[in-house]
Amino acid sequence: MRPRITDTTLRDAHQSLWATRMRTEDMIPVLEKIDQVGYYSLEMWGGATFDVCIRYLNEDPWDRIRIIKKYVKRTPLQMLLRGQNLVGYANYPDDVAMAFVDKAAETGIDIFRVFDALNDVRNLEVPMQAVKKTGKHLQACVVYTLSPVHTNEHYLETALRLQDLGADSICIKDMAGMISPYQAYELVKLFKEKLTVPVQLHTHYIGGMAIGACLKAVEAGVDAFDACSGPLAFGSSQPPVETLVRALQGTPWDTGLDIPLLFEISNYWEEVRRKRGYERGVTRITDMKVFDHQVPGGMISNLVSQLEEQNALHRINEVLEEIPKVRAELGYPPLVTPTSQIVGIQAVLNVLTGSRYKMTTQEVKKYVKGYYGRPPAPIAKDIQKMIIGDEEPITCRPADLLENRFEKMKEEIRDLAESEEDYLTYALFPAVARKFFEYRKKVRDGEIGQQQLTEEKQETAKPAAQTGGGSKAVSSRPSRRVPQSSMEDGTMDIEDIKDLIKMLDQTTVNEVQVETAGIKVAIRKGITGGQLSETPVNTAAAPAAATEKAAATEKEDKAEELPANLVEVTAPMVGTFYRAPSPDSPPFVEVGSTVKKGDTLCIIEAMKLMNEIEAECDGKIVDILVENAQPVEYGQVLFLIAPAE
Repeated sequence: MRPRITDTTLRDAHQSLWATRMRTEDMIPVLEKIDQVGYYSLEMWGGATFDVCIRYLNEDPWDRIRIIKKYVKRTPLQMLLRGQNLVGYANYPDDVAMAFVDKAAETGIDIFRVFDALNDVRNLEVPMQAVKKTGKHLQACVVYTLSPVHTNEHYLETALRLQDLGADSICIKDMAGMISPYQAYELVKLFKEKLTVPVQLHTHYIGGMAIGACLKAVEAGVDAFDACSGPLAFGSSQPPVETLVRALQGTPWDTGLDIPLLFEISNYWEEVRRKRGYERGVTRITDMKVFDHQVPGGMISNLVSQLEEQNALHRINEVLEEIPKVRAELGYPPLVTPTSQIVGIQAVLNVLTGSRYKMTTQEVKKYVKGYYGRPPAPIAKDIQKMIIGDEEPITCRPADLLENRFEKMKEEIRDLAESEEDYLTYALFPAVARKFFEYRKKVRDGEIGQQQLTEEKQETAKPAAQTGGGSKAVSSRPSRRVPQSSMEDGTMDIEDIKDLIKMLDQTTVNEVQVETAGIKVAIRKGITGGQLSETPVNTAAAPAAATEKAAATEKEDKAEELPANLVEVTAPMVGTFYRAPSPDSPPFVEVGSTVKKGDTLCIIEAMKLMNEIEAECDGKIVDILVENAQPVEYGQVLFLIAPAE
């Protein structure tokens, strides 16, 4: 039997290697050639692409489907759906899930690949029903990992339940490249013997065995497998399609795909790679340790980015050693979104704080309480008690506890929404969607010009921290901008310089220089904080002297106003600071608010998770030192609390 191939270049490949930063405009020139290849399907949506489009690229993800559909007329378009999480990181109500799937199908998605991070079939029931209702192809996933409880029997039992729920095909989803060639052969052979629907294999190259796994799966009778174009293959990505097609050429499993055409396409992607400044995927010796720590490539990128920004990259090996311990204690969840982020950030906190589970994120608490589903194995009782005390976890389907709220959310965003798609985007990512809609309106109203748009595109496409797989991850933190009040017209006043000092004082940056219209100011951190450079610049002499005096006076006045025994609440991680749980909700606290130990003060978004920061003592909020939706550094002071006597 001739196996079919799904091309993942437009989704998982650049998500794995390029932090999902490929733009739609980069895809368009080669789409018609891709359509000529004869792929089984083209995975081009879902996963992180939705989030990244509105959060970083200022693109409408729904438009991406329509644009690709315009050029790809023969090859079915495929998306990855995270079960009840859809394309987000937590469960959504059933009405949102049903509406999202229906709209995705209407817009152009032909195949829905649906999975649950925990293989908890309860979290797949409603999304699967929604797909069946549309008449589109439903491919349900069995998430593959290594643990004492993840046996072939477990995988078969899960696959049979998914088949009974109406799956048109089953995908073995190996998100960390841990399936060996012979394991692939055994599992595919078992599935082909026991299932009546087609079987597909999805794997990653990070451990170096993906090509062998695909070839042995083909021998066992797999109906399809995933691959991607060479410039986006290897490392933490999928195996290269060119190699696999060549390896099967002239065998009973010859794919029949046009190799010269595949290389034409790969040459195009190589040009994009060079233009955008991305490196090739490379599998190094350290990456081959994936069989020990089981961390997938995308998660590695997040960990590297987080640790680097916290000046703790040298502790990456400690974190990688901690992750398997946390995973075992939490019941062996597979490390795939969102459980990969849940386990990963907890491991980071355990290492950086020096005390295991002294600080736990809100998502870890929700996981232990059962709000993400049923763990594959019981959670360690002592760890459970440390995280949630004597509270009993829920036993029902998590989404059963969520009220339908799609209509209510529509009302919240009617001022900016322009379509049903906009309503869904807001329902999934309220804060990010509102910012995106406001930005879109500014572009249409001419408030944002073409030059700025071009600059922003260049900025969002820039690679950042080097990942272990040889790719580059783009930082999720917005860039800090110099205050723009009077500087835009070539002047600089005291308030501008005060803002610079304040900004510098709240970061790990040691020096900043600003020059405009002959005025040059250099501000450096000294022992006592930000101060002006002694470098003589005639035109800045007066503002500099005035600023030194103003800053000193401001600090003295503030010191006199504040009690001496203040408790500082600092950021335990790099991320984005939010004062309220949602854009339309009141802040958790205000200056003057009385708080109890354990009360939520704010949220810090990091690694795509919302982490609630709690008060460590009873007292009164006397100062809030960060503006809403601003980036914060590790260790940065967020609040000052006067402790209760």
